[in-house]
Amino acid sequence: MPNEARKNGTRGPRILIVDDDSGQRSLLDSFLKSQGFETVTADSGERALEVLNSQPVNMMISDVRMPGLSGLDTLRRAREKHAVLPVLLVTAYADIREAVGAMRDGALNYLAKPIDLDELVASVRQATGLAKTVPLKFTAEKQLPEKVIAVSPLMQAVFHDASLIAPSESRIMITGESGVGKEVLADVIHGWSLRASGPLVKVNCAAIPETLLESELFGHEKGSFTGATARGSDDLSRRMAGRFFLDEIGDMSPPLQAKLLRVTQDGLFSRVGSNKELRTNARVLAATNRNLEDEVKAGRFREDLFYRLNVVELNVPPLRERREDILPLANCFIAEFTRGKARFSSSVTENLLRYSWPGNVRELRNAMERAALLSLGEVILPEHLPGKVRGAGDSGAKIEPGEAERLGEIERQAIVQTLRKHDFNRTETAKALGISRRALIYKLQRFRELGYEVDPPT
Repeated sequence: MPNEARKNGTRGPRILIVDDDSGQRSLLDSFLKSQGFETVTADSGERALEVLNSQPVNMMISDVRMPGLSGLDTLRRAREKHAVLPVLLVTAYADIREAVGAMRDGALNYLAKPIDLDELVASVRQATGLAKTVPLKFTAEKQLPEKVIAVSPLMQAVFHDASLIAPSESRIMITGESGVGKEVLADVIHGWSLRASGPLVKVNCAAIPETLLESELFGHEKGSFTGATARGSDDLSRRMAGRFFLDEIGDMSPPLQAKLLRVTQDGLFSRVGSNKELRTNARVLAATNRNLEDEVKAGRFREDLFYRLNVVELNVPPLRERREDILPLANCFIAEFTRGKARFSSSVTENLLRYSWPGNVRELRNAMERAALLSLGEVILPEHLPGKVRGAGDSGAKIEPGEAERLGEIERQAIVQTLRKHDFNRTETAKALGISRRALIYKLQRFRELGYEVDPPT
C-alpha cells in the first residue's frame, strides 16, 4: 500500500500527470501525493514523452484536450515504446465518445470531469496493483474551525475531500441547494489553502446588476458607465494573493462568462471601458445551486467555462440527508442567540428531527433565532417553533425496530435496482434516486460493510 510504503521509507508507484492546466495538474499532484504515491508532472504531451523516455513510470494520467499533442495523440505515441503502461484519460463530457474509442488504442479507462476523487484513487490503485488498499476514510484530515459542524459521515467526507484539495491551486466548484452552507465550505477551503494569508473576496453574482458585477470583478475606467465618476480599482490584479468566491455563478451573464473564461485560461482581463490587458493569478472558487450541466445543454452557460471552473466538484448535501447534524447545529445556534441559557424540551428535539428542512441550515438557523426570541432565552417549547416545524411531529408515530430494518431493506433494494438500471453509474443513479452522489457513495459503503453485493460483476 502506498501509505505503508511511505511509513517504511520505500517508494510508492510513480504516476505521470499530464495536463496543460496548472490548476488541474496541481490538484492531481497534491491529491495523489497525499495518498502516498510518487508523482511527476508534464504540461504537454511532448514533455510527457520526454519524461517517459528518461525515467521509470508506473502509470500515466493525461487530459484529453491539450494544445500540441492531444491526450489521445500522446497515448498513441507512448504505446510505441511503452506497450503495457497503464494510461488513464481525463475528459470533459463532450470528449467521452473519443475517450471510449481511445480504449481501443490502449487506454486503461477514462474519468469524466469533474474529477471524482474516490473513482480516481480506485482507478490508480487498481492499475498499480493496489486495488485492495483501504478506501478513502470519511473523516476530515484537518481541524475544523470553531462553529463549523460536521458530525454526519457525509459532511465529514466533504471536509475530508476539501482538506486534500485545498492546498492545490485547482479551481473548485461547490454545489448544493440554497442554504446548505456552500459559503461556509468556501471559507474553510480558503483557510486551509496556501493563499490563506490573502483575502477571500466574496461576490454574489445573483445579487449585483451586470454592469456593477463586471466592475466589482475587473474594475472600471472613469466614465465607463453611469455613476463611474472615478477610476475603480482592478480588483483581480490588486488582490492577486487571494481567492475570489463567486457565489451563484449560474446567474452570470454570457458576456461576463466570456471575460471570466479568459481569466481562467490566461490570467488576463481588462477594466470596464478599457482595452488594456492586465494580468492576475487570483484563484477562483465558484458555487451554484443550479445544475450547470443542464444550463450548458440549454445554452445559458458556456461549456468551456463550466469545465474550466469545475476541475473538481464538492457537493454539500442537504440537511435532510445528514440528520446527524440537525441537533448539533440547532444547539450551536440556540446557544449563540441565548448566550447558552436555553435548552430544548424533548418534544422540540423530536420536532427538529422529523422536519425535512427544505431551506436547509439557513432555515434551521432562522427557526432557532425565532425560538430564542419567543422563549425569552429559557426552555425552548414546541410553541416557540414555526408552525410547519411544529407540525412535523404531530402524528406522534414511532418507528419500531423491526419496521426500521424493513425500511432499510426496501431502501437497499431500491438502490441496487437503480444501480443496475444505470449500469452501476453512480452519478446517474444518484440523480434517479434524488439524492446527492456523496450520499449514495456513503450508503453503498455501508451496504458493503454489512456484506451486501453492490458493485458491478467482474
